Amino acid sequence: MKVICFGELMIRYNPPGYNRFVQTPVMEFNFGGAEANVAVSLAGLGVKSSLVTKLPSHEIGQAAVNILRRYGVETNNIVRGGERVGIYYVEKGAAQRPSKVIYDRKYSAIAMAEKKDFEWDRIFDGADWFHFTGITPALGDNVAEICLEACKTAKEMHIPVSCDLNFRKNLWSSEKAGRIMGGLMPYVDLCIANEEDADKVFGIRAADTDIDKGILNHEGYISVAQQIAERFGCKRVAFTLRGSISASDNDWAGMLYDSKSDETVFSNTYRIHIVDRVGGGDSFGAGLIYAALNGFNLQDSIEFAVAASALKHTIEGDFNFVTADEVNALVKGGGTGRIQR
Repeated sequence: MKVICFGELMIRYNPPGYNRFVQTPVMEFNFGGAEANVAVSLAGLGVKSSLVTKLPSHEIGQAAVNILRRYGVETNNIVRGGERVGIYYVEKGAAQRPSKVIYDRKYSAIAMAEKKDFEWDRIFDGADWFHFTGITPALGDNVAEICLEACKTAKEMHIPVSCDLNFRKNLWSSEKAGRIMGGLMPYVDLCIANEEDADKVFGIRAADTDIDKGILNHEGYISVAQQIAERFGCKRVAFTLRGSISASDNDWAGMLYDSKSDETVFSNTYRIHIVDRVGGGDSFGAGLIYAALNGFNLQDSIEFAVAASALKHTIEGDFNFVTADEVNALVKGGGTGRIQR
């Protein structure tokens, strides 16, 4: 099994612990990015994964390549060129203080990429799955065109495609997101979203839901999933369901809809204490891809994905360093946190 992920790998800077930007004298340096997070998560689960991106040929670009290699992600499809690696800064929230993210990614290597940089027929040779997110086409019209070419090639080669909508208001407007993503979605087999994405991108809203108050209406989300599947032909639609108690504590669950059977399943709900929430949705997506590649049924698929992402919330940084055995143990009820000897 091999999964191809296409997107930006960025430098992550964050104050140590729960320090604020304005108080810290130092910043911790690491890497992250939605598609890279999925690739690392899959590698940890035992699935061969490859990140397709563009990075400068200087030492920082090489450090980014090295971090992927360290965690088992194939890097042979990374194009070298351009002048800079995108950056994002994250300040972790606590209790009633929310987390904050500041981006500095304009003119990054991947944002300046051209169609000729990527030979999709070669990249997809031997691949079993293709994954991207709504962040990638939002980087620029050129990248949106590259993403569309990738989707078309994947479909021609009968490779399933997944997309996490991942709407980012700092990258594009809802109007443009809806227009560009509307052209990409007909190629998507598995659509992944959260409480806000379907509304912000496609104007499809779950009735009787207030995410700020933690009110999530299951019937409303079923309707949203059905509308997405009907509009774009997606085979499956998945949502993460986050009940925000505070920045430190959330209820975490998920929903998966299958259009062929018109069946919807909901996962167990976990009460999670958050160490780092960045990458939580990406680990959910990785869990769904793993489940699909391994032939899990609908209920087992959503349980595995939610358990994997619940565990990610306990890990510092963007990447999810858990094994399939650890996820399965949580699914089976091993969530007490007792020490393992």
